[in-house]
Amino acid sequence: MKTLNTTLAVIILASSSAAYAAVDFASFDIDSDGVITKQEAQVNAQLVKLFDDLDTDGNGELSKEEFAKVQ
Repeated sequence: MKTLNTTLAVIILASSSAAYAAVDFASFDIDSDGVITKQEAQVNAQLVKLFDDLDTDGNGELSKEEFAKVQ
């Protein structure tokens, strides 16, 4: 069920108008350090909702590989 919910949330994120404006990793990685923090994710409500599911290693940051699951 968690996978289904995550998949649906990813679809919603990818199809939202805000997502079209900012779906690439660099647009969320504001400080260009190679990761997206929870604070940086705050610019997109759907990304905030998905953050913990996407953060598979649980370090509180999204790597490019983890973020790629959105696309």
